[in-house]
Amino acid sequence: MSTYYEIAKERYAKLGVDTEAAIQKLRNTSISIHCWQGDDVTGFESTGEALSGGIQTTGNYPGKARSPEELMADFDMAASFIPGKHRINLHASYAIFDGPAVDRDKLEYKHFEKWVAYAKERGLGIDFNPTFFSHPMVKDNLTLSSPEEDVRSYWVRHGIACRRIAAGIAKELGRPVLNNVWIPDGFKDVPADRLGPRLRLKKSLDEIFSEKLEGVIDCVESKVFGIGLESCTVGSNEFYMAYAASHPGVYNLLDNGHYHPTEYVSDKIPSLLAYFDKVPLHVTRSVRWDSDHVVLLEGELIEIAKEIVRNDALDKVLIGLDFFDASINRVAAWVVGTRSMQKALLISLLSPWEKLKELQDKVRLTELMVMQEELKTLPFGAVWEEFCLRCGVTAGNWFDSIMKYEAEVLSKRC
Repeated sequence: MSTYYEIAKERYAKLGVDTEAAIQKLRNTSISIHCWQGDDVTGFESTGEALSGGIQTTGNYPGKARSPEELMADFDMAASFIPGKHRINLHASYAIFDGPAVDRDKLEYKHFEKWVAYAKERGLGIDFNPTFFSHPMVKDNLTLSSPEEDVRSYWVRHGIACRRIAAGIAKELGRPVLNNVWIPDGFKDVPADRLGPRLRLKKSLDEIFSEKLEGVIDCVESKVFGIGLESCTVGSNEFYMAYAASHPGVYNLLDNGHYHPTEYVSDKIPSLLAYFDKVPLHVTRSVRWDSDHVVLLEGELIEIAKEIVRNDALDKVLIGLDFFDASINRVAAWVVGTRSMQKALLISLLSPWEKLKELQDKVRLTELMVMQEELKTLPFGAVWEEFCLRCGVTAGNWFDSIMKYEAEVLSKRC
């Protein structure tokens, strides 16, 4: 225990904050780290389809993972600099085929057994996502809401298959698996009918969620718009919020890049906590639109963490990351994004929330403002370093190791 930490511990104690308790809570908080940062959302299929569905990855930094082995190795490298034990978030397009490849509506648990073995060996959890994009059966930007029955039913079968895969993973790992449904369905220009597609989507979701499965946490993810889908998104926030509220066991996932720039997910979290026992969350950093930049320790991220911690919701808000940047070192992106989320949580864990709430309730707002500002300059960095030390991870000087890995491994990939 460093002198630096001892000084910080004493300073926080004067405010009634227990740094030891904060460190322990952070150690017990796992984050779902998305696999698709490592290969620009490419996956292991051979459909020949470019990334589509209103999303895109920009940049051509060398070293992108090209195989399951490379992606796993890169994830291991990133995890060696991320304190704590976390979860890996998979898309269905990351199926590993030892034999003949199958189409998405015929995927089975066996196509993810290598991922399960990988996670078990490292003590990781797994979350899962059906992949409703970048595929020939995405017709006219529509999947589950398509008026073509063969298209709609194909994607329903895919959704059902993915829930069964998630259940298989949950059974093998002995822990729940979040299974998140996001679809790109929408229209570039003003549609003649907004209700019809949404009624078809509702029918599709009812069919997908009809089977009772153990260990699966079902959720749906809305979006305000995407490239080529500017005028109408079928799976809107209002649609999914109403669907989750009227279908017990289905939750509304909040992605902080999927709303209008003047909307804040930090404000939405406590609203959902008033009604739901779980709030799935995707954390990203949007710049002007849902651009999925690497998460940094800044304003909205800190506010999101505050709402999670001060509402005693670390076990209710299921924190996941969702960004993909091909213009920088992809392994470093994982490390920076995950550690930024953890730092934001630690800052909030080191805040005397009961005292601050009391000041608000007593309308002592000037004092509240003063205390909130004073907290910003307390030595949270010393507690972060102690947390990393106890997790066996360096707090600083990790980037040189990433650059060495780039020179010896990533740069050799063509």
